[in-house]
Amino acid sequence: MAKKNAARRADRSDSIESTYRIEEYTVTEKPYYLPIRNEVEVFEAAYKNRLPVMLKGPTGCGKTRFIQYMAWKLKKPLITVACHDDLTSSDLVGRYLIKGGETEWVDGPLTKAVKTGGICYLDEIVEARKDTTVVIHPLTDDRRIMPIEKRGELIKAPDDFVLVISYNPGYQSVLKDLKHSTRQRFVSMEFDFPPKDLETEIITHETGIKKDVATDLVTLGEKIRNLKEHGLEEGVSTRLLIYAGMLIKSGIDPREACEVAMVNPVTDDSEMQKAIKELISTVL
Repeated sequence: MAKKNAARRADRSDSIESTYRIEEYTVTEKPYYLPIRNEVEVFEAAYKNRLPVMLKGPTGCGKTRFIQYMAWKLKKPLITVACHDDLTSSDLVGRYLIKGGETEWVDGPLTKAVKTGGICYLDEIVEARKDTTVVIHPLTDDRRIMPIEKRGELIKAPDDFVLVISYNPGYQSVLKDLKHSTRQRFVSMEFDFPPKDLETEIITHETGIKKDVATDLVTLGEKIRNLKEHGLEEGVSTRLLIYAGMLIKSGIDPREACEVAMVNPVTDDSEMQKAIKELISTVL
């Protein structure tokens, strides 16, 4: 009876795996992305050589948009995982679930990406538990294998598979840092906020506001980022500048839009909030 149940379970799990629709993970429309340096060529070379990639840079500087663009350019499915404190290895690999009175194996996103030969993007990997990140190690060396211990399986990653993680060095701490044993398994690509002219072009495109207004937003963003030298933990991201532009496009007063998008989201310190508001008044 146990063998029959095991066979039934294997048949059902195999049928589930065979129903993957790559279209569900395919980026069909070209994402808007402006290359800053040679990051596109570097990623293509890493992909060609089957090297895992780490994207390092501040929050909201375009790392996720870049990987979406590369998935579109390379015509590969993209499976994204937003890492968090409660993320377990089973969340990545998969688990058995009870459905209709029977036990079924359901693949996790990492397993799906390996089997479909796609790109698995672990966003903000440092947020995941350290015992969880260990599961990716066999995929990041010359073995390129994925053990599924609960099923007694060993999956060989196809040539098309690539593992990408993102990492914000600005959040480093004793408890929230990426282990060297993990970091040294990846080639690292540095990202930062775009130069002023490119950031202005990005905000104009994403929001539809006039170029002179976008220029003012970028100028304001640069001034707020300079406050990091005076204790600001994290500067204003390009994403927040876009949010402010969207509010302005919708008819919100520019100063109010900037306060909503760039004061409370950036800091809770009253003195720093006051300093940012003064910058907003000065620039706008």
